[in-house]
Amino acid sequence: MVPLAAMLVSLILFRTLGWAGWDYMNDWVISLRFAVAIMFLVAASAHWGRLRGDLIAMMPPRIPNAQILISLTGILEIAGAIMLLIPATAMAASTGLALMLLAIFPANIYAAQKKLTLGGKPVTPIGARTIMQMLFLAAALAAGWLPPQG
Repeated sequence: MVPLAAMLVSLILFRTLGWAGWDYMNDWVISLRFAVAIMFLVAASAHWGRLRGDLIAMMPPRIPNAQILISLTGILEIAGAIMLLIPATAMAASTGLALMLLAIFPANIYAAQKKLTLGGKPVTPIGARTIMQMLFLAAALAAGWLPPQG
């Protein structure tokens, strides 16, 4: 839920800054790009912090090299977040991030089915997680594929 909150709060903040006079942020698409980038940076931070072990545990046992995959997805989240902010790479970044969201979703299903925890709290139930994942997917695609309006 922290990445979702980070995305929504930062979107509101960037739009407010745009309305307050920061011309660059006075555009929904630009504000969304920054908000999605922040969401992925927040998510990536868990890949090496105190939640790393919980993320590794979320990987279904049939998937080899869970530790490497967790590190790799964190690196991809950081790279995608940066690339999303560069107009020339925003579309490719949003496509890659969307594909990654689809690829990692089975780990969320596995974690919910096994009633695993993340930071000592139960993982998000699968219904809520599905809605959240669809929101992340839509936001990532919109951020890269919609042209800025300003």
